[in-house]
Amino acid sequence: MSRASSDPRQELVEVAARLLTEQGPRSLSARALARETGTSTMAIYTYFGGMPGLVRAVIREGFARLADRLATVHASDDPVADSFQLAIAYRQSAHLAPHLYAVMFGGSSIAGFQLSEEDRRIGLYTLRVARDTVPRCIQAGRFRPADPWSITRRMWCQLHGLVSLELAGYLTSNHPSDDEFRQYLRDLAVGAGDTLEKAQASIALALDRANNT
Repeated sequence: MSRASSDPRQELVEVAARLLTEQGPRSLSARALARETGTSTMAIYTYFGGMPGLVRAVIREGFARLADRLATVHASDDPVADSFQLAIAYRQSAHLAPHLYAVMFGGSSIAGFQLSEEDRRIGLYTLRVARDTVPRCIQAGRFRPADPWSITRRMWCQLHGLVSLELAGYLTSNHPSDDEFRQYLRDLAVGAGDTLEKAQASIALALDRANNT
């Protein structure tokens, strides 16, 4: 998932993302970044105008990495399996970099950062792959007719809630078992109008694809 670059600005973003991923928000300081990158603390102000600007860049990097991961899911003749595979990729991305994920959806608590309308737009744009999959589910007769973006938002809210609870340690053993997650995906599809049998078949297909990518 690395987006390596010789650009000093990009290096600061990548190091900040790594520190967050490995050590959490407390690790993110101008002094630590200068030490890790071999630059001065002034570089943060030169390239980002200060720590809030760096946090914004890290959040956007996190969404770019998530978009890259979601983009690996290609359209198939089973659009519901595609939507399940996107959900699996989303969850995997969060578990691979939980601190980065937390900052992406709660960065306002770090270094005085405040989410802007453009930040929201970028975050929502990341979901375009999922949003574009839902109409195919409707056209295939698997989901009941409805506004695709509304369905996408509801599914995202439920998935994000599950992932956030997992990462916070509120669920049994810190995360659902594979069987529990399979049931969760099934219920998402059935709630959107799919049949139990078709949803279960699509889940099996999505998990098989995810395990072989």
